[in-house]
Amino acid sequence: MTDAAPVPPLPEILASARVVSLPLASRFRGVDVREAVLFEGPEGWTEFSPFVEYGDAEAATWLAAALDFGWMPQPAPVRNEVHVNATVPAVAAASVPSVLARYDGCRTAKVKVAEAGQTLADDVARVRAVREAMGPEGRVRLDANGAWNLDEAEHAIHALAEFDLEYVEQPCASVDELVELRRRVKYMGVPIAADESVRKADDPLAVARAGAADLLVVKAQPLGGVRRALEIVEAAGLPAVVSSALDTSVGLGMGVALAAALPHLDFDCGLGTASLFTTDVASPTLAPRAGVLPVGRVIPDPALLDENAASADRRDWWLARVTRCHALLEAGRA
Repeated sequence: MTDAAPVPPLPEILASARVVSLPLASRFRGVDVREAVLFEGPEGWTEFSPFVEYGDAEAATWLAAALDFGWMPQPAPVRNEVHVNATVPAVAAASVPSVLARYDGCRTAKVKVAEAGQTLADDVARVRAVREAMGPEGRVRLDANGAWNLDEAEHAIHALAEFDLEYVEQPCASVDELVELRRRVKYMGVPIAADESVRKADDPLAVARAGAADLLVVKAQPLGGVRRALEIVEAAGLPAVVSSALDTSVGLGMGVALAAALPHLDFDCGLGTASLFTTDVASPTLAPRAGVLPVGRVIPDPALLDENAASADRRDWWLARVTRCHALLEAGRA
């Protein structure tokens, strides 16, 4: 296992901290605005953006990732660009073409399903619209964020399999459910991917040991950074897709660094999510061009940092969160 990076002093971190608030073009993951803290370390700019509902213990892992990326040299890339997918929120089917139009040249689309308050009929209509827009050669994958129970997942996959699915991401919440679901749908030839069962688990390798997934979805921030995520993928012995956590372009740069360093990368990555924002912190934004993202550090634009600065109370909230998570990291290194 990679040794934990030293924790830089809190004043050094806060000296360059900028808290930003970015509006989304469509509601996604229950939010209309995404907040993040950016700061600059010796290796470059980095991001801390755990979702607001996460407790400090979970958020501290995200801070460890941010500090590792900003203060430590990163693994060498083995590719200079990364193919990415379009991400389709749980929008009405009629809105699908306008969403996909924001993703230049992407050959793969990930479609959110199992949204609270919606029905399977809504999912079928949305996925059908995506398949029609992508054409027969496009790749369509689904993400349920663990919202289905076992029987609901089996029923939904059966209803959606006609759209030639690349895989279904986290259809159920628990590892045991994924094991059984994978057995039930094997005859349909629809692979199962694990996301939350990796990034939110006390043991991120449990899903692989249980035979609960065909591939892993890995995110740099929730797993503690690029180097730690690479270790998890290697130990799991499964193909991996690198995805984002609705990051700004700076945070997406961390995900791209992870994808670029993977020895094998057989799937398009979920790192095109800058296209979900109406603005960003970098110009040009790290959005797909011809379906790919370049590998390299992202430097924010000072004017955009000012333009998208969070309110004073939200800035104070985030800096207090950084302070608490920093204390947890220091205590863990003691």
